[in-house]
Amino acid sequence: MCGRVIVLLSLIGLAGALSLANEPLPVKPESAPAPASPKPHASEPETKPLEKAHPPSSPSAALKPVTALQPAVEIVEKDGAPMMLVPAGEFTMGSDKGDDDEQPIHRVFLNSFYMDKFEVTNGRFAKFVEAIQSEPPWGFVDKETPVVHADRPVRWVNWMEALGYCLWIGKRLPTEAEWEKAARGADGRIYPWGNEQPTPAYTVFGLKEGADTVASIGNRDKGKSPYGVHDLAGNLYEWVTDWYDEQFYTKNPATNPRGPLQGTAKVQRGGSYMNNAYRLRSSFRTKDDPTEHDPNVGFRCVKDIPKIR
Repeated sequence: MCGRVIVLLSLIGLAGALSLANEPLPVKPESAPAPASPKPHASEPETKPLEKAHPPSSPSAALKPVTALQPAVEIVEKDGAPMMLVPAGEFTMGSDKGDDDEQPIHRVFLNSFYMDKFEVTNGRFAKFVEAIQSEPPWGFVDKETPVVHADRPVRWVNWMEALGYCLWIGKRLPTEAEWEKAARGADGRIYPWGNEQPTPAYTVFGLKEGADTVASIGNRDKGKSPYGVHDLAGNLYEWVTDWYDEQFYTKNPATNPRGPLQGTAKVQRGGSYMNNAYRLRSSFRTKDDPTEHDPNVGFRCVKDIPKIR
């Protein structure tokens, strides 16, 4: 297993990936609102300060302020995966109705970012395996999965392989805070769709292991998050970049927080097809060894938004 991981990381130039995964983001924080008066809506557009206009050529010429272009709500990256904008702003992280590691509830400010609209699929991950000549996931043994089930989320992928794919395609794994905001929005909802209990119309959950337990991407439109991101509850757990720390929320930075610099387990979010409603909550946290492969775990990627000047 260790040999496979070393080969994987070295082939895509990720020798320092494990140590860099939790280093501070290279993007400077965007101006955060004062704690006493948070933004009422996280989806409000971000603008640059107005630039000085040149004097009009004639008395009748009107002065028009110049504003920065706004990032698109949805983009498509080079891997063909659509990504949804999660705008900058504050949201409430954690829950007082869950486990101890979900407390205390606290306000967090995040820069804007893009998140994959869907989980990474078998078809897309197969291209990564072919490009770097990596050993395929256990689920690809029949050699038909990436073709017959190309639109199903890839599983049996450990944290290092998920990280490798995201970096290979020019993205990264989301932080725990980014994942939670993308799932629950700025209004503190329990599940991505709201506060209603899960049903099969919203998500895939409460099932046993089997060939047809994982649903294809995008077939639970009612369950999407406030930002249009699908399957953030149920179907598959998702890896995030953070090391797990049960007490992290007691010392969580208020702006663009990331997990501890070291640990023994990586965080997973979102619940899976095997779980009940409790684990599908957007604030629920669990963890696993980053080298572990499981049938109910997948991932998606995020991307920083370049500064517009």
